[in-house]
Amino acid sequence: MPFRITEQAANEIRLSNHAALGQGQHLRVAAKRKTDGSIGYAMGFDEPAETDTISTQHDVQILIGLASADLLAGAVLDYTKPDDDESDQFIFLNPNDPGFVSPDGQR
Repeated sequence: MPFRITEQAANEIRLSNHAALGQGQHLRVAAKRKTDGSIGYAMGFDEPAETDTISTQHDVQILIGLASADLLAGAVLDYTKPDDDESDQFIFLNPNDPGFVSPDGQR
């Protein structure tokens, strides 16, 4: 199952980074396994590399490098308000992460 972003996440990406997207920059999403087994995430704007997987979702071009592809397979990037927080933020819902709990409370 491929990595995907929600429409809410895409809207926020386009609003907050309109200038970068207009200059041929794409959203790069990266993941790396931490020493405790959990997964750390990074996002930023970048130009495509030869080995990147490139997809377009909700008018946002997304780059994923080879080193991150397996860790991000099946993950979803959303923009929402977590239960214990006051402000909306980007969150990764990733069944590959050992600490993952789905929105319906299932592990």
